[in-house]
Amino acid sequence: MEDWRKVKRVVFARHSNPWSMWTRWASTPLMLVPVWRRSRRDAALVGLWMAVNPVVFREPAHDRAWATRAALGEEQWIAERPMDAALAVNVAATAALLVAMVAAHQRRAVPAAAATALEMGLLMAYWELMSRYYDRNGGVSRTSRP
Repeated sequence: MEDWRKVKRVVFARHSNPWSMWTRWASTPLMLVPVWRRSRRDAALVGLWMAVNPVVFREPAHDRAWATRAALGEEQWIAERPMDAALAVNVAATAALLVAMVAAHQRRAVPAAAATALEMGLLMAYWELMSRYYDRNGGVSRTSRP
């Protein structure tokens, strides 16, 4: 169990780089491409990008960026598992993405795009809640590291 925590810590440390957060967020529509095209190759490429994205960027030097605090707040939030508004927003975002996937499978562009936009907007609300969670729960400042 301790090994898993170390791996999770390394992944979140690197994923908290704003470049990682924002490129992953901007890549959300790409998840619909393999479903729309019914392409295993596209699914493999998109899946590879989504798997590599959280670790391809370096750990940020500080935690002042909003996206950094959102990622680090999410790490804390996942560990503590509170039943709060963030959970509801996260569930709604997941539901919107599922609706987008179904619409993409049916090749219905407007509903797929609308549901994807909704998911991405809800994700921004979730990031705000995670950023506040990090700030409220005494996130460890990266500027004080040796």
